[in-house]
Amino acid sequence: MPGGHGHNGHGHGHQFRHHGQIREYMVALAGNANVGKSATFNQLTGVDQDIGNWPGKTVERAEGILQHQGHRIRIIDLPGIYSITALSTEEQVSREFIAHDHPDIVVNIIDASALERNLFFTLQLAELESPMILAVNQMDLAAQKGISIDFLKLSTLLGVPVIPTVAIQGKGMAELSDAIVTAIRTRPKPHVILYGREVEDRIQKITALLPVKAGDYPARWTAIKLLEGDPDTVWEVKKESPDAVTAARTFGAELETMHGEPVGTILSGERYHAAEQMVADVVTIQTAGQQEMNVTEKIDRLALHPFLGYLLLIATIGGLLVWTFIIGAAISEIMLHYLSLLAPVEPLISGSVTDIVFNGAWTGFVAALTLIIPYVIPFYLFLALIEDSGFLTRFSLMLDRGMHKMGLHGKAIIPLVLGFGCTVPACLSCRIIESPKQKFLAAFLVTLVPCSARTIVILGVVAAFVNIWWALALYLFDFILIVVLGRIAFRVLPGESVGMIMEMPDYHVPSVPVVVGQTWQRTKSLIWIVLPSYIVGSIVITALYALGFLEPINTLLSPVTVLLLGLPVMTGVVFVFGIIRKEMTLLALAAIFGTTVFSTIMTPVQLIVFALVTMLYVPCISTILALAKEFGWKKTLGITALETGLAIVCGAIAFRLLSLVM
Repeated sequence: MPGGHGHNGHGHGHQFRHHGQIREYMVALAGNANVGKSATFNQLTGVDQDIGNWPGKTVERAEGILQHQGHRIRIIDLPGIYSITALSTEEQVSREFIAHDHPDIVVNIIDASALERNLFFTLQLAELESPMILAVNQMDLAAQKGISIDFLKLSTLLGVPVIPTVAIQGKGMAELSDAIVTAIRTRPKPHVILYGREVEDRIQKITALLPVKAGDYPARWTAIKLLEGDPDTVWEVKKESPDAVTAARTFGAELETMHGEPVGTILSGERYHAAEQMVADVVTIQTAGQQEMNVTEKIDRLALHPFLGYLLLIATIGGLLVWTFIIGAAISEIMLHYLSLLAPVEPLISGSVTDIVFNGAWTGFVAALTLIIPYVIPFYLFLALIEDSGFLTRFSLMLDRGMHKMGLHGKAIIPLVLGFGCTVPACLSCRIIESPKQKFLAAFLVTLVPCSARTIVILGVVAAFVNIWWALALYLFDFILIVVLGRIAFRVLPGESVGMIMEMPDYHVPSVPVVVGQTWQRTKSLIWIVLPSYIVGSIVITALYALGFLEPINTLLSPVTVLLLGLPVMTGVVFVFGIIRKEMTLLALAAIFGTTVFSTIMTPVQLIVFALVTMLYVPCISTILALAKEFGWKKTLGITALETGLAIVCGAIAFRLLSLVM
């Protein structure tokens, strides 16, 4: 990813930005989610970027370089949003970037098959008066629905170039690149779209009261925002022109009295009416694509059915869990068996320093390999398939109401489901959630989801030596704990939560290059975190134990492990090994006690408590690094301390209660 740009001044950005001796221009891609913005970005820049069908995928701004006709153009992929009212973080980022960073051109990407809904956002961009190009994407879907668009007429109505594209197939990208280069020179500004007389008269009166330079925003846009009562605009303008703010408040009240609706709703209605008029002028609908549209509707009758839809969802998530519990575990066991023939994979706690270091590195490498190949890659492949096909959006919608109970919305199902495979990519995938509060809440809950490593411990300790029902009871307890803690954390954490605006893309056969590309990009980012942390962590902890530095830990932790949890004193060091990766606790148990028949060293109650504490305490080292990368060390250490305390409390209570019944 190319480096970020600097704020080198205001005004037309291309006057100030240079790359060496070459003038560098800046172009922003803006539009709703699910219009193919990320696909357009990839086609223009060649930079890998996730391409998804669920809203708000590009939470972070992505950058890339387009070299075309001798021009160097920096492309900025802004977050997918539906409005620029600055209610969400994404909307605020996009609005401020367009107004303050002054991109040379804003390329507004819209969905040809949902023109009216997308033009609502286009009209808001037009109010910002930035030079603009309209890229009408997903023309293939429009054609399937029998939608035909008069692009020349649309261009005349808006006053900006209009380019038809099918970004996922690369169609129209050369024309769009040419249009960008031309627009940098001609700087086409959209026409002023006039609204109804009652509204328009008041906009003109407010505009007349504004100073010549009212901040970075155009006078008409400022007047409209004042009329809507936008708090940021009101606060900014009040300092220089309190009369304009007072007049806007009065005019807004007049409109509300006339229409019986909030002024924001009235302005939205004006924009929708203008968009509706444009669509009526430029769109003709034929019946040729009726059959394709019906296919999507038929699938949605199942996928969004209040009963059958949940069955489909349960079957899908169930398939992921079956892979984790049965197929992935079996593949991991086979890999572990054959890799152990090359060198021992249990922690080496005696011998030469060289042997200990090599064993630590090998153990960490094997732990990473047996996580990524059988669990993570299949998870990512499956996720990319349902994401690219259009099913993921439906699943998010179905779960939205249930997620509200934990202060989240439907998009949070993605990190939570990913958590069953590996907590690291699950934490990283919380980026899809717009609200900082909900993003952190989702990451916190994700660290409690029983990942594949925890599953190995539960199955290897409880299912194997107590019974399967106690193993399932641990899972049930974990799920209840996630819901309860989610509700508590939602009330305790500061910040606002936002709702989810869902747009239903049509179903289509997943693209093999897109699915493979997504899987590799996600796996690659995971490898860079997991592999080094496993190897280095394993070397350090194994060496420290072999050199005797960890022995005092057993004594230090004995008040907790022995007195509170009722476990053998040697489990103190075992839990330290679990920080590398949770199933390392099993390998450490086997190495320290010299047996894999754990029922000979612990009672059934102790085995259940051991698995419970392992499931809940400190996240593994890779997860800690991922959390620190996303949220900083303060919040990461807070989660670590909270979950450690939670594990001790739950373990202590469980030991005393289970001792009474078992």
